[in-house]
Amino acid sequence: MQKRKLGKSNLEVSAIGLGCMGLSFGYGPATERQQAITLIRTAFDRGVTFFDTAEAYGPFLNEEVVGEAIEPFRKHVVIATKFGFLNGDSHQGLDSRPERIREVADAALKRLRTDVIDLFYQHRVDPKVPIEDVAGTVKDLIRQGKVKHLGLSEAGVQAIRRAHSVQPVAALQSEYSLWWREPEGEILPVLEELGIGFVPFSPLGKGFLTGAINETTKFDSTDFRNIVPRFNEENRKANQALVNVLGEIAAQKKATSAQIAIAWLLAQKPWIVPIPGTTKLHRLEENLGAANIQLSESDLGEITAAVSKIPVQGDRYPAHLQQRVNR
Repeated sequence: MQKRKLGKSNLEVSAIGLGCMGLSFGYGPATERQQAITLIRTAFDRGVTFFDTAEAYGPFLNEEVVGEAIEPFRKHVVIATKFGFLNGDSHQGLDSRPERIREVADAALKRLRTDVIDLFYQHRVDPKVPIEDVAGTVKDLIRQGKVKHLGLSEAGVQAIRRAHSVQPVAALQSEYSLWWREPEGEILPVLEELGIGFVPFSPLGKGFLTGAINETTKFDSTDFRNIVPRFNEENRKANQALVNVLGEIAAQKKATSAQIAIAWLLAQKPWIVPIPGTTKLHRLEENLGAANIQLSESDLGEITAAVSKIPVQGDRYPAHLQQRVNR
């Protein structure tokens, strides 16, 4: 697996990381613990050195599983985790008070079975707490040796600039894929200017770009996608056109739709590191195979031209959650 550096931070990670959220949160029942540990360890065996978790995924369960899984090879991997929700529960609202950030750091270190957090993200910008105070608190944690780098998630341009002026931001994690390209407008230019790496989550459109979901798919009752407008039956039917185009391009390249979607992200900037998540070993192998696919300028032009003709239907979040992003 090739390596990439997240901006000017010199934080070097595998070109594709593993988003661990879905192992315990968001997409139905939690994966059986030993099965989740096997998946994470298999990812490491295949060259993945970048693992993404958060206290809110569970809450807390995800960090515990990741911590147990990577303990045998902790020194060889980069762990990213997050703070920013009241009591670690995304349903309870935001909480990035400095005292809470410090509490989360200490608790996460124990759950992750480590003495340092490589990348500590603010999960969502908290309008009640100046971002300078957030960055300053993480700066103190870095001085104390508990954290190595500051990250932000779903932050807007002003928040990124303000935080970066207090403590260099190593990476921004936000949604970015062939069916959510908003970051190309303002976010990517600012990251390039400031030397900040970009970690796209949901690079496969929460599974839709794999081609495994259509308008007849039924999700588990606890699956987050049940409340996402983009995933209602009507919009899934309309958005199938995008997947069909991706499938045609993939067939030409003797690859899968998922691999083309990830390879497209990798080709955008050398400091972009997508973190597809999965609970299945064969999907893990498929996703990591994207690192070996080289897309030429003409390939990229063909993909962009084809996709730009297909307007994606439906918002990516329900209204009450959309308020939390791009502050």
